[in-house]
Order: sequence, then structure tokens, then C-alpha cells
Amino acid sequence: MKEDHLMASTTTTNPLGIHALVWEGNTSVDEVQSIVAQSAKAGYDLVELSLHDLENLDVASTRAALDEAGLKVACSRGLAFDADVSSPDTGVVARGLALLQESLAATAALGGTVFTGALYSALGKYGSAMTPDGRGNAVAALRELASEAEKLGVTLGLEICNRYETNVINTARQALRFADDIGSDNVMIHLDTYHMNIEEDDLVRPVLEVGSRLGYVHVGENHRGYLGSGHLDLPGFFHALADVNYSGPITFESFSSSVVARGLSDDLAVWRDLWDDGADLAAHAHRYLTTHLAVSGPRD
Repeated sequence: MKEDHLMASTTTTNPLGIHALVWEGNTSVDEVQSIVAQSAKAGYDLVELSLHDLENLDVASTRAALDEAGLKVACSRGLAFDADVSSPDTGVVARGLALLQESLAATAALGGTVFTGALYSALGKYGSAMTPDGRGNAVAALRELASEAEKLGVTLGLEICNRYETNVINTARQALRFADDIGSDNVMIHLDTYHMNIEEDDLVRPVLEVGSRLGYVHVGENHRGYLGSGHLDLPGFFHALADVNYSGPITFESFSSSVVARGLSDDLAVWRDLWDDGADLAAHAHRYLTTHLAVSGPRD
């Protein structure tokens, strides 16, 4: 796994990130200015930009804003059912790969070195299990994308999502097998506590199984609200991260229908407003992560 995507942090040994959808629903110029300013004010090291609104993203001005604020960037996205690299239809696969290639180019142009998410499928509930042909198409597409990403100095992340958002990768073990089949050094595993809560036996064993191949982390509560307000064993998760010496980004992710764009909100089944004050939510998450990570290291 490449190490050049691991950035230094001013708060913990891990760079602390925040998902842009805590602040704004899309990525117009004005929204990006708001995202960057509020993320920096809240003390974060990194902003994760969702590329669902790529056609409205001004890459040059966004990079300038990030550089001025001293923030790193990671990018993420899922695909659509009519542009899905896990489809058995080669035409649909081609549209999906083209979308990934466009998103990869934007990531690199922004100065990002991590492009992650459900890169391997549409983001939504499938009506049947993945087909062998579909899986093969997804592996081939990601292998091609990984080759292009390596030339740009970008690492690809396989975000493990729950059964209601993909039928391709739902567990850490499935992600490891998928990455093995791609066979590229610049493909890493992306764990997300929200999805792990649904699919894994616990929040510890997957971290240990992934080990050094872990390259990106999302921390979110079981209901995507304030950290510590749900039932997740986040202290156990942080201890596991310390046990495998994980030094990569840890990004807080939380969605509320009061902020998330309508189409994406529908895709993510964000039906409730668990919060309406992004600044308070972000400040609380920063304190929570900083405190818990500081005490999660090994004991003498």
C-alpha cells in the first residue's frame, strides 16, 4: 500500500477529516467556500468531497480554497444503476468506468491522493445477488482504473458498504478478496463504522484482519448522528486501529436530510433530521475523536 496518502495531523497521529455533506449538499463555488471555511474553523486537517455533483464542481477554485486554508482533500463517490461497473451489460460498465475516470482526474487535479467509495457498483439496493459476470466486470474496471490512478499518484479505496447500498462488497473479507483479484498495490481497504455495524460481527476483528491494508476510515454512529449518542463500540474500534498501527485519515461522516441534496439523500435513505447544526456537530465530533484517539494507544 502506498504511504504518500498519509498526511500529518496537528491534533492526533491521524489526520482528522470531515465529510463535506456535514456542511453543504452540493459543491457549487459558494458551497465549496463554505465547506472549506467551516472545516478549517472546526480544526480538521482534511475535507472529503463527494463527487456526486461533479458537473458543478469548479476544480481550480476548489483547489485554491483548500490550499489557502491548509486543508488536504480526499474524494469519494458511488455509481448509478445506468453506469455500474458491476453490471453484466458491457455498455453500462463502460459508462461506469468513464464516470470513475472523470472522477479520478478531478481528484488528482484537486491535489488529492485518495479516491474512495463504492467505486465498484451502483449506490443503492439491488434486487438480486451479484452475478459472476458482474463481479468480473467490476474487477476488470477497477484494475484499469488502478493503473491510471498509479500514474497520477492516487490510491483507490474500496469502501465496504452495507447490503442495502451494494451487493458487491459488504464485509472486510470480501473487500480483501476483491482487492486481491484486482492485484494492484495502490488499492486499499476503507472501513466505515456505520456499515460495519450492519454487516460485521463486531468493530474489532475486521480492523485486525485488514491490518496494514487499511488506508481510509469513516467514523459514524449507527444512526449517523452525534458520535457517542448511539450504541457503537467506538472505543474498541479505536483500540483496534492502534493495535494495527493505523496512521491514515479518520474522517467523520454524518448525514441529515436538512443538508444532503435531495437525490443523494434518497439514495442514502436519509429520511430523518438527526441534527440541524453542522457547526455544533462537527465541533463535537472533533473533540470526541481527538479525546478517544489520544487514549486508545497501547498501555505499558
